[in-house]
Amino acid sequence: MKIDVLVAEIGSTTTVINAFRGIGSPCPEFLGQGQAPTSVLAGDVTVGLKGAIDDLKYNLKAHDIIYDEMLATSSAAGGLRMTVHGLVYDMTVRAAKEAALGAGGIIKMVTSGKLRRTDLKKVKDINPNIILIAGGVDYGERETALYNMEQLVSLGLDIPIIYAGNVENQEEAAEICEDAGVKLYLVDNVYPKVDILNVEPTRKVIQDVFEEHIIHAPGMSTVREMVTGPIIPTPGAVMEAAKLLKDELGDLVIFDVGGATTDVHSVTEGSEEINKMLISPEPYAKRTVEGDLGVFVNINHIVEKIGLEELKDEFSNLEELIENAKPIPETEEEKRFIERLTKEAVLTALERHAGTLRYIYGPTGKKTIAEGKDLTNIKYIIGTGGALTRLPNRVEILKSAADDGRGLELYPGSDTQVLIDNHYIFASLGVLSKKYPEDALKLMKNSLNIK
Repeated sequence: MKIDVLVAEIGSTTTVINAFRGIGSPCPEFLGQGQAPTSVLAGDVTVGLKGAIDDLKYNLKAHDIIYDEMLATSSAAGGLRMTVHGLVYDMTVRAAKEAALGAGGIIKMVTSGKLRRTDLKKVKDINPNIILIAGGVDYGERETALYNMEQLVSLGLDIPIIYAGNVENQEEAAEICEDAGVKLYLVDNVYPKVDILNVEPTRKVIQDVFEEHIIHAPGMSTVREMVTGPIIPTPGAVMEAAKLLKDELGDLVIFDVGGATTDVHSVTEGSEEINKMLISPEPYAKRTVEGDLGVFVNINHIVEKIGLEELKDEFSNLEELIENAKPIPETEEEKRFIERLTKEAVLTALERHAGTLRYIYGPTGKKTIAEGKDLTNIKYIIGTGGALTRLPNRVEILKSAADDGRGLELYPGSDTQVLIDNHYIFASLGVLSKKYPEDALKLMKNSLNIK
């Protein structure tokens, strides 16, 4: 069978392969999907990739598959471990964190101000794949970022550094790294002016570094030879899909509840009214990762959050359901149990992602301020990932995230429309959009059942 583009999603537990035909034509088509366990532990991820392709052949009833291009997303190398070091936590540090999370980085450490000896010891213990240094608005404070860079390169670690701070420091930063033999990526300041975030240049560089790093996973060098386009981190691919779809549909938020984490991606500038109340800026495209909210690997965390007694009232066989939990629930009772956990994951992740209104009191009386991401202008709540594309009551679960009666929280309104990535292909379409944005958008709308 002739296929235009294959997109591989090489995850930490499962490798999925999606097949597309008609790319570049008026009617691009999603042909089907294959999957197999990811084979990192076997020492070669290509074993899992070939297994997924074999499963695709079986599902398509094809004796053989010939493809023109292969693209890929991956989280199989354990992600891109990062440490982030800035000047003021609520300003440059937070901006740097937003850039890292949006690109799929796994942040292991965050510091503000000048690094201490204990901080440097932690960096050595973490042994990150990349270090992000920020600090100071353009033409503002210079000393802290340069001090931190000198301290970090003195550790003698062979770790590349991204500098995304005060533009005045770029020449000195380049000299410090050149003298130490450290690879440096210079990008625009993530916080160039007070109340302005500029995270996209840093996100792009993090994704480029990810592609350089990912080939060191067992067998990934072979995958790199097979792949004709970029290999980008899976969460970064979902963010690319979200930004493309926002331009077509309007403000949106995407929930992805997985076995280990729950990711939330929102793309919105918020309402003009709330923006006037914000005490600090928020990124246009924001991603949060909740590492304790997973419905398989981290099932016990969600059970604990809900409470054993409350769950026992709903499920008489609770201990059995927890002990025999599977990556994919099979019985009706198992599905009902995972739906309960998925709803808790969605609502908790929403609470952590969204901002709130707060009252402060001063000489002139009560004043209302806003903190965090404003989701009140969201028009669409979208579900992707295994749980929110396959569970029977997935739409009802996502509707619970839209409610006007939540008080001070900046949540989507009750009139927000719920959509489902029925083909479970958003991550694949995110990487496809880097080369074929029009095709990716059409395929996204098809998966969402939008005509």
